[in-house]
Amino acid sequence: MKNAFLSRNHQYILLLVLFSFSSLAAQNYQKTTVGVKTKLQSMDVEVQFYSPSIVRVLKSPEGVAFKKESLSVNKKPQETKFTIQQQGDVVSMKTDKMEVELNLLTGKVSYLDLNGKSLFTEKEYGTQFTPTVDVKKNSFTVRQAFKLDQDEAIYGLGQLQNGKLQQRNQRIVLKNGNMNVSFPYFLSSKGYGVFWDNYSATTFTDNAQETSMESLEDCSDYYFMYGGSANGVVTQMRDLTGQAPMFPLWSYGYWQSKERYKNQQELMDVVAKYRELKVPLDGIIQDWQYWGKDSLWNQMGWDSATFPNPKGMADFVHKNNAHLMVVAWPGFGPETKQFTEFKDKNMLIDFDTWPPKSGAKPYDPYNPAARDIYWNYLNKGVFSIGVDAWWLDSSEPDHINVKDADFNQPTYLGSYRSVLNAFPLTHVSGVYDHQRATTSDKRVFILTRSAFVGQQRYGANTWSGDIQSTWESLGKQIPAALNFSLSGVPYWNADIGGFFAGRWEKDGGENNPEFRELYVRWLQFGTFTPMMRSHGTQIPREIYNFGKKGVWSYDAIEKNINLRYSLLPYLYSTAWEVTSQSASIMYALPLVFENDPKVRDIKDEFMFGHSFLVAPVVKPMYTGKKEDKVFEDFSTTGSREVYLPKGANWFDFWTGEKLNGGQSVTKETPINIIPLYVKQGTILPWGPKVQYAEEKKWDTLEIRIYPGADGKFTLYEDENDNYNYEKGAFSTIKLEWNEQTKTVTIGKRKGSFNGMIKNRTFNIVLVDKEKGIGVSSTSNFNKTITYNGKAKSVKL
Repeated sequence: MKNAFLSRNHQYILLLVLFSFSSLAAQNYQKTTVGVKTKLQSMDVEVQFYSPSIVRVLKSPEGVAFKKESLSVNKKPQETKFTIQQQGDVVSMKTDKMEVELNLLTGKVSYLDLNGKSLFTEKEYGTQFTPTVDVKKNSFTVRQAFKLDQDEAIYGLGQLQNGKLQQRNQRIVLKNGNMNVSFPYFLSSKGYGVFWDNYSATTFTDNAQETSMESLEDCSDYYFMYGGSANGVVTQMRDLTGQAPMFPLWSYGYWQSKERYKNQQELMDVVAKYRELKVPLDGIIQDWQYWGKDSLWNQMGWDSATFPNPKGMADFVHKNNAHLMVVAWPGFGPETKQFTEFKDKNMLIDFDTWPPKSGAKPYDPYNPAARDIYWNYLNKGVFSIGVDAWWLDSSEPDHINVKDADFNQPTYLGSYRSVLNAFPLTHVSGVYDHQRATTSDKRVFILTRSAFVGQQRYGANTWSGDIQSTWESLGKQIPAALNFSLSGVPYWNADIGGFFAGRWEKDGGENNPEFRELYVRWLQFGTFTPMMRSHGTQIPREIYNFGKKGVWSYDAIEKNINLRYSLLPYLYSTAWEVTSQSASIMYALPLVFENDPKVRDIKDEFMFGHSFLVAPVVKPMYTGKKEDKVFEDFSTTGSREVYLPKGANWFDFWTGEKLNGGQSVTKETPINIIPLYVKQGTILPWGPKVQYAEEKKWDTLEIRIYPGADGKFTLYEDENDNYNYEKGAFSTIKLEWNEQTKTVTIGKRKGSFNGMIKNRTFNIVLVDKEKGIGVSSTSNFNKTITYNGKAKSVKL
């Protein structure tokens, strides 16, 4: 009995000691200027506020020294007011936007809104470090596990070709490659986002038990962003990783390309033919092998036999009011000067890249000195002839004849394995930074095949890679684009028609009506992406290969190219919102209509800017029957169901018919019609009919009002192709519609720039079913307003 009593006393004393130890441990944290740090579970842990809405969490094995300078994040921690309280083992840090809790025993970090409602949480003991050797360096496989709500939707992960909008319940190795752009980032329907700041291949896992990221790294390093809404998260992501600069106005026009123009005369003939046909064109692209044989791959010089006068070619393009984009690769053939110099300076990554059996190797873009050398050759051999834009192909890069030892190759920042996903970010940044240092008169415009988080700040538009020319592939591009955009990078496009089109060569290739139908539908989708660019192999894509005026395929293509140019004032003003307000051009419906649960997984519709609901046709009408060939008069028609989100009413763009939101409608889709709906309250500036973007000034604009709700729109203008806008050389005009009083107000013009229109005319059109104007301008204006920069209001 006595022994039992002593035993109980010993247990009590032991519990008291443990409690005291626990209490001491709970006190063992240090407040810093940006948050707190502590040691627990054999880890060094630090919570850092980058802003009241952005938190960085760093965890590393205790006592393990590491140096981490982010390649993606360019924001520095800003001074943030926060309070600290402790209850037991939990330290709570609160800003005026959210609350963060750190459990000092388990290391779990949790996030709450100001009402104490849980937003997101790590799992208990959710950080794991498994020792590994990265070449000769001791490192870790680090894994961070989180716990999501069962009914929570998440989006993002970059651009994947899995056909999904929501990204729950799957395991994906996030590794950049042709057609897949991998971002270790997701956005939640609860209004927060998470960026796992890591550049190695990352395994993303989501199942009923947990959501986790696992990578090679010396530390667990992630950012939590609370936006309060999905769009708010995108804003935080841009704040964290950089804002997107303005592209030139001409970059939003129509671009013609193919694999490839084999000589300079062929390229010039395409430009001349478009001008002869009076079909709008702003850009022509020269693809690979203008340098000659494969051993000279990417020599950044011109083969004298096929391109004897490249400057004359560029001058011809410019004389015809178009712009020239030229391809450059990150790999070099063994007979190039670049290969020799990079090899001598240990600036090649020694694995095989495209083309096969050529001996080509990629350079090391992680090395700033290598980026200098790359630009010096590119500037002297290509930019100097008057090239306007870059096509940085294979920016993953292509990796062929893959061996595991390839990933052990050294780079300036460590093993290739440890930094491979950031290759496109560093490669693109080198071209952007160097062109900007060379001239401010020409905005950097880069088309590139891959990307990583933060790439939006380097003037790059990513395309979806060498996709197949199929209806299935067309359908997958829509959610791929939307997830890419909501990952914080707003500029995206795809090869119109799909790259590999060989399956359609049977029965006539470009004359095959099945391919023509697919191409027209793809081009209709491309009209509503940030870059409208036709490209592919095996079948040429120039408009005159699809017939002539009066042929259904030609007419449908021409109609949509003209539509694109009419939308330029709307699109360019939207681009300014992207730059100045962290907006997007393509919006997934859940980002815009968060109170409508029906849109949560709609992956074949999207918003183009704030006003257009776009529902591409992704299934064929043509069945091979004789009667299906009656496309010529557009009498052959299919249909598709379109869901109109609730929270707004909608106008059918083509007919002017007004429809209630929150319902599905069936829209007839003859080959020349893509379902388009305009949100009530929209103010839409309609541009003049032109052959190229800058042919006519916007001194006379049609302003279309879609009534039913108050509306506003800010018309943005600048000098179109330099960086003077960064110094304030631009103007804005705010247009407003008051639904109750039926009044249009043109606000006072703000700002100025060289060449600014001082006096102009706004032709106001109140859209209704009777007008049903669609793509046609109308002379049936409700009011005409002459404007000299001073505010004016008119009642309709």
